[in-house]
Amino acid sequence: MYKKVKLRKMGGSVGITLPKEIAEKLRVAEGHEVYLVETPDGVLVTSKDPKFEKVMEAYERGARKYKNALRELAE
Repeated sequence: MYKKVKLRKMGGSVGITLPKEIAEKLRVAEGHEVYLVETPDGVLVTSKDPKFEKVMEAYERGARKYKNALRELAE
């Protein structure tokens, strides 16, 4: 799926208006933030914080590696 949108001047910046169906798919509304991630194919617009994903991956690796130690600390 793709949508064509028009760029608009917003103060000193340029902005886009997300069509309703795209905003619903991203689960965003007025006041929410989205992230623009540069990829080899262009720019990805996402509602998920890319830094959060990396932190969670690191946590999961540590949790698997130190599963027994974490279990003992929880007791």
